[in-house]
Amino acid sequence: MDPGSFPTKGNLILNRNTLSLSEQGYDMLDKKRAVLLRELMELNERAKEIQKSIDTTFADAYSALMRANIELGISNVERISHGAPRENSVRIRARSVMGVELPVVTFDNVKKDFPDYGFENTSSSLDSAVFAFNRVKELIVSLAMIENSAYRLAVAIKKTQRRANALKNVTIPKYKGLVKNITDVLEEHERDEFTRLKTAKKAR
Repeated sequence: MDPGSFPTKGNLILNRNTLSLSEQGYDMLDKKRAVLLRELMELNERAKEIQKSIDTTFADAYSALMRANIELGISNVERISHGAPRENSVRIRARSVMGVELPVVTFDNVKKDFPDYGFENTSSSLDSAVFAFNRVKELIVSLAMIENSAYRLAVAIKKTQRRANALKNVTIPKYKGLVKNITDVLEEHERDEFTRLKTAKKAR
């Protein structure tokens, strides 16, 4: 038998305190779940917008690349591509939303009015393809950040919901029951004691 269920005033106070903390914990978890869910919905909307931009920009980039391949030749375009600088401009830090660490990815892409290759033996279609693919790269970095954040939020929401359900369906009913049972027993004892004292007083 759980010692905390013994009908004493001390246990009544302890169980009331535990019940109060459990109810406060449930309220906090419910609010946390709501905040995380709202954040997730906002990220989903942003992901949809970025995905549309990626689709459009990819189409433009491939169209420009096809024109460059036709104008310059695939081998020449491939040779020029070997001179592309190594990508090292992605920076990652973190932000916290209700204790959930979400990545914040920045892309230090310096806007250039000209490409990294010379103008000799190139064409405007190649320039258009390069600028379009750079834009695709930015969008993909943003989409990757959002999808990673959405995954972490979904995991956190699931854990929060599970804990909230445990409090709502198990812990809170348990301590409500204990408080009620102990209160009923103590009140019964008080009535018995009052009756006994009253009877003893009459017998004098």
